[in-house]
Amino acid sequence: MMDAQPAEGFVTADGRKIGGVVMEMKNITLRFGGVVAIKDISFDIREGEIRAIIGPNGAGKSSMLNVISGFYVPQEGEVIYKGQKRPPMKPYEVARQGIARTFQNIALFEGMTVLDNVMTGRLNYMNTGLLSQAMWWGKSQREEIENREVAEKIIDFLEIQNIRKTPVARLPYGLKKRVELARALAAQPSILLLDEPMAGMNVEEKEDMSRFILDVNDEFGTTIALIEHDMGVVMDLSDRVVVMDYGRKIGDGTPDEVRNNQEVIDAYLGVAHD
Repeated sequence: MMDAQPAEGFVTADGRKIGGVVMEMKNITLRFGGVVAIKDISFDIREGEIRAIIGPNGAGKSSMLNVISGFYVPQEGEVIYKGQKRPPMKPYEVARQGIARTFQNIALFEGMTVLDNVMTGRLNYMNTGLLSQAMWWGKSQREEIENREVAEKIIDFLEIQNIRKTPVARLPYGLKKRVELARALAAQPSILLLDEPMAGMNVEEKEDMSRFILDVNDEFGTTIALIEHDMGVVMDLSDRVVVMDYGRKIGDGTPDEVRNNQEVIDAYLGVAHD
């Protein structure tokens, strides 16, 4: 559906640089007992792009995001990351490869402050032992200060300075979503996975989150793959869109190409065809 792009990358019409393929899903099939959640799907993610995964409820989108994040291991197919086949991995190993994510249902530590939640995104960068950290001296002190500086910069970037000492449980839903994004960014990922980042938000909150997603992609150069039901958001933010329905891929291309794909229209968009 989409014209082939140069392997080494290209520049978009608005001047953004899209690199070569950084992750490739090859013939992915995922089953849960007798239920096929994903059936023989292939697509790739390019460095620096915003790649959307859309489809009706039950299409297999979250299952695919879990395959990308390494949480699920498909029964068939391969995940190729930076040119290498990825073996089964534990979550912390995936994080160390530079992949971070947010969740459809917010997964924060409600009793901790915003700053403490964001600091948990720095765990892979904390290498001193428990005793050294308890004493807070020497290397452990320097390590915490360095990681704290990163967390504070992320907090400033997402404009949540005024709630940095507030327990997460006291925050409204939209701000919790922003804190979860901050925690993922604190890991300094090369690929950021967002599972329905706009779900449950009002119009103003969606506008803010859209702006931050674009800023993360533009200023940090972070590759982003997201699941989202708001088609206005998807069409405005994404460079390319892959469409799923009942575990199958039914479309893959630019937003305009997907918008005009009759199979996608019939299955998901619900727009009458002339």
